[in-house]
Amino acid sequence: MITAVVRYALPPKIDYAACREHFHKIAPNFREVTGLISKHFIWSESGWAGGVYQWERIEDATAFYTGPWLEGIIQRYGMKPQIDFYEVFAVTDNTRGKVELFEEAVAPNDLSR
Repeated sequence: MITAVVRYALPPKIDYAACREHFHKIAPNFREVTGLISKHFIWSESGWAGGVYQWERIEDATAFYTGPWLEGIIQRYGMKPQIDFYEVFAVTDNTRGKVELFEEAVAPNDLSR
């Protein structure tokens, strides 16, 4: 499993309410993204927003963060996003009362894309 943290600075015209409204509008569009397990839409008082994504494979993540998605981010926010990839070793999910441990799935060099 791969976690990607995607961040971008919000332009002054996009305040808390506008960001929240936009995220609520687009959230359903992520239901059919290949390899996406979940996405958390995030906002900070520091003026940054983005997403924390859980992916099945690094290939799915890197394929998604190109083309139309990237063009849309640049157009809306005026910058390329900062994207950091992490391999997930374990997950504690208290809502399901479950702990998952993952075998090595990604070579460390593959996350430096």
